Amino acid sequence: MSFSSALAFRDDVVALFPGQGSIAHGAGAPWRDSPHWSVVAAVSDVSGVDVERLLLEADDDEIIRTDNAQLATFALSLVGFGDLLDLGVRPRYHLGHSLGEFSALVAAGVLTLDDGARVITARGRAMARAAQRSDGSMVAVMGASKGAREALAGIDGLWVANVNGEGQIVTSGTRAALDELLARHRELGWRRATPLAVGGAFHSPLMADAQADLDHALANATYHDSETRVIANVDASTPADARHWQTLLSRQLTSPVEFLDACLALPGHVSTTVELPPGNVLTGLSKRIRTFDAQFAPSSSLELRESSI
Repeated sequence: MSFSSALAFRDDVVALFPGQGSIAHGAGAPWRDSPHWSVVAAVSDVSGVDVERLLLEADDDEIIRTDNAQLATFALSLVGFGDLLDLGVRPRYHLGHSLGEFSALVAAGVLTLDDGARVITARGRAMARAAQRSDGSMVAVMGASKGAREALAGIDGLWVANVNGEGQIVTSGTRAALDELLARHRELGWRRATPLAVGGAFHSPLMADAQADLDHALANATYHDSETRVIANVDASTPADARHWQTLLSRQLTSPVEFLDACLALPGHVSTTVELPPGNVLTGLSKRIRTFDAQFAPSSSLELRESSI
């Protein structure tokens, strides 16, 4: 299955591909009537997991489990991307958040759907195992005063995991480090600190146990050059040589997601965002970073197909 298209690129549009934190119980139901729902079956065939059941029936505890959440989010975002192409919109730019970077690369044709599904299956399982061994988690901090980010380095076992905006950071760390952050965040210069309901300390050295399995899967994938511009999480680069993606995706496992820099790297003529399912988290983040003329985060296949993007 391919997302190749004869459509002309829309140079004013960026497609946003969410991470696993956007998935929730029943997320697939509003997209079940999409002509591209067959993507779900294709991902199921490759992964050996019933992704349709996850998207339609799994309860909250099951769907947010790291390995399940990654496959379900990956498949659903690509269902939505197929609908976007049907609308006649082919974005020149793609920007994914963490897991969403893999979805963005499949939509761009850098990875085939099968290779993407194989990598995501290996990545999700390896990260779930690493999370069980490390017993870490994540805390979001917001409302930074001067020097607040630098102050985080003073807590042992704590790392910056996502830079989602000015003064809006997600940290990963050990339970002890996160407890210290929650107790001291105001002292360190942060107005709010909120624990996240996630399965591990993602984008930190605590994921290092997953590196070998991820790298093996990445080494067995094939990378294709694409005219789509996919902006990398780790350094906001836009690689012209598809072979560079193997290294970038490997680094992403234990490196921060630099969403702020990636969003700022979009050219000024990019005036419209379209967030693929599930959710609208990246729409909210991006509008706090820079101004867009229009932003779309359709909540169903029908809503997307009837959009005036």
